[in-house]
Amino acid sequence: MSGHSKWATTKNKKAAIDAKRGKLFAKLIKNIEIAARLGGGDPDGNPTLYDAIVKAKKASMPADNIKRAVKRGSGAEAGAADYETINYEGYAPAGVGLIIECLTDNRNRAAAEVRSALTKGNGSLASSGAVSFNFERKGQIVVPSEGIDYDKLFEIVAEAGAEDVSDDDEVYTVTTAPTDMVSVREALQKAGIDYNSADLVMTPKTEVDLGLEDAQKVTKLIDNLDDLDDVQNIYSNWTASDEVMAQLAEEE
Repeated sequence: MSGHSKWATTKNKKAAIDAKRGKLFAKLIKNIEIAARLGGGDPDGNPTLYDAIVKAKKASMPADNIKRAVKRGSGAEAGAADYETINYEGYAPAGVGLIIECLTDNRNRAAAEVRSALTKGNGSLASSGAVSFNFERKGQIVVPSEGIDYDKLFEIVAEAGAEDVSDDDEVYTVTTAPTDMVSVREALQKAGIDYNSADLVMTPKTEVDLGLEDAQKVTKLIDNLDDLDDVQNIYSNWTASDEVMAQLAEEE
């Protein structure tokens, strides 16, 4: 698995443990509200909402918060913000490409904050398509590996249409075509296999291999972007050796 994905997995684990600064909950609530608005408030008939709720539960979000977010998004309760999805493309140091997905109720604020974070981190905005041509949309299901046999897991998800399964330390990452993600997730549930998250993500076709110094700069910039309230997801095409990844982990 590529370095950027390993780093994202590490950050997600930390966020799930300490729900740092409440911003994780805020982002998860946005996901729930927008999913309910677009597909209705019944998770059984709205797979996107179902997966957003599962992710919120895994992060230990209180059930009342989840219920209120669903009601606001579906229109059953007042108070929902009028969010819109905006994607920005940019470059980090060493030519690393970034796709920055935002959910915002203020387009001008989101653009200014993303631009400022990029500039401060020695990065820059890119024109539409300059970075995204090197990425493709995939389904990604993260399964905790404890007590789960890789071969058994592979057999179950492959039969349901998965493209690949990678063993990434404490988790397995199942990759699917976007249209197959729900059926693969349902196959896991039918088999009684728990999962941490099921998301549509952007994966890079080619990657930039970084040394420690550049990796430090890139991860700092990504962390600063991730701290912005309007930023929901950040995808990048950097990778690094296991040695560099270990050094980065020690600095956390």
